Amino acid sequence: MANVEIIDEKTIRIKVTLEDAVTMVQTAALHIDEYASEIVTIYEKMPEFQYTYFCFYAYDSARLFERMLGVDPKEYTSFSLDAPDAFFYALYGGMAGLYEEAKKRVS
Repeated sequence: MANVEIIDEKTIRIKVTLEDAVTMVQTAALHIDEYASEIVTIYEKMPEFQYTYFCFYAYDSARLFERMLGVDPKEYTSFSLDAPDAFFYALYGGMAGLYEEAKKRVS
């Protein structure tokens, strides 16, 4: 599970691993209806960020990310994300596998 370190009342530091990406993909796969919009957005927009600089908040696609964290980063004015490239590549690959089904479910 992701490591969320509360620095102070305004700041958190988040550290994720490859396993966290796998958890996000598995959760998305089990709840495609709920996360269809995020699946589509992540798949379509990650290439614009060269995959490893993706910001979940840039396109309002953070619900799946927040579920994995167990905390709402929006409650803080500052947060940093420490993630290996493998996290982003695995996440993108997983979203690619779910993309066609998710796209059918997005209205």
